[in-house]
Amino acid sequence: MQITVVDISTFDRKYDTLVCVSIQQRPPNRPTDEQPRARFARETTRENPWPLRLLSENIKTYVDKMSPLWVEGQIVQLNERPATRMSFLTIRDVDAEVSMDVTAFGGVIAAAGGALKPGSRVVAHVKPSFWTKSGRLNLMAKEIHPVGIGDLLAQIELLRQKLAAEGLFNDEHKKPLPFLPRRIGLICGQNAKAKDDVIVNATARWPGAQFEIREVLVQGSGCVGDVTRALQELDTVPDVDVIIVARGGGAVEDLLPFSDEQMIRVAFATHTPVVSAIGHEGDAPLLDLVADFRASTPTDAARRVVPDLAQENEGLTTALTVLRQRVKQRLAREAENLELLTKRPVLTSPAASLTTHIQGLEQTLVTLRHRMTMRLADEQSNLTAATASLRAMSPQATLERGYSIIKAPGIGVLTDAASVKKGDVLEAVLARGSMIVTVFGTNPHKESESEPHD
Repeated sequence: MQITVVDISTFDRKYDTLVCVSIQQRPPNRPTDEQPRARFARETTRENPWPLRLLSENIKTYVDKMSPLWVEGQIVQLNERPATRMSFLTIRDVDAEVSMDVTAFGGVIAAAGGALKPGSRVVAHVKPSFWTKSGRLNLMAKEIHPVGIGDLLAQIELLRQKLAAEGLFNDEHKKPLPFLPRRIGLICGQNAKAKDDVIVNATARWPGAQFEIREVLVQGSGCVGDVTRALQELDTVPDVDVIIVARGGGAVEDLLPFSDEQMIRVAFATHTPVVSAIGHEGDAPLLDLVADFRASTPTDAARRVVPDLAQENEGLTTALTVLRQRVKQRLAREAENLELLTKRPVLTSPAASLTTHIQGLEQTLVTLRHRMTMRLADEQSNLTAATASLRAMSPQATLERGYSIIKAPGIGVLTDAASVKKGDVLEAVLARGSMIVTVFGTNPHKESESEPHD
């Protein structure tokens, strides 16, 4: 068994904080006369623990030292017992899931004049009391007073100023509403008229409107938690493009949950646009200020989140008519411009603008031909002269003057008579044709006859 308890030694030293520790089942070893029991919680060990009675007595000692104080909360349960002249209440924190039992003696409840009932917000002057046997903390009430509407409105005004200073109501944070949401998230009371107002008016404007509905408490102590959870849940649905928080009119105190700080901050943090449709035109909870759009009524919210199909069809018809007229006007204007273009000289006689260019081309062609003729004549003369020079220097020309070329097999053209001997067969190449000759003798080369001497 494991029990969570309060470390009283911390209270004795600091008086401003609670430190929770865990005590397990007592081990076999117990304190003996030689091992005195720990005086403070910080001195306890597994071998030397406190019994629960000692812990309970120490908690009571600390609680009894606390001074009476004023607390604020909301009554969630009230049980009067006239026979014992006692009343038992359970009050809950207005902003958190924290509740405590309260006991009132004598005429404390009667002094409120019948103004106390479940759901009422109260301030109470209480003295904390701790019951050692049950381990329960109880508040003994000496005075209980209902919180007036004026006080609540003053608190809301202070909260409004605080949130405005943080920028939660600034226009730059407002998200635009979609033209046609795929699905509309609707947070409303169970079987509430506001639900019917939104659905009927939205489907009348756009018959294909789809809804994701969350029916929650829209007043009382559970309203803030229900609406907050519904906002967070709908914000995670992929095809919900807008969320409407709708509630019909009511007393001022019935609309107070829609000015709760927790709800306002959750609405601000949503990624989906939020439409506030709380109460009537004159009602102005803080949710209206943080919402991306404030509708005066649930019916107005329905008209804002979906377009009017008939109006859109009428707009399309008008737009189509205007478009056709403008197309006709544009075609007529372009036809007129085309006619003006076809009457221009360049289009009536397209070749006129080319005459000058044609004449210039013809003159250029004549000049080009003349220059090509002269260049060809010059090149022909040069070619003739070059041909004559080439012929004059060619071996053929030498042969035509009576010379011949003598070739010997295996040697080729002979240049030295010593290369052959008597009886060799040679080829003699003439200017026209050749002949085969036989060597009958040779005359050796004489250097003195052909080469000069120094």
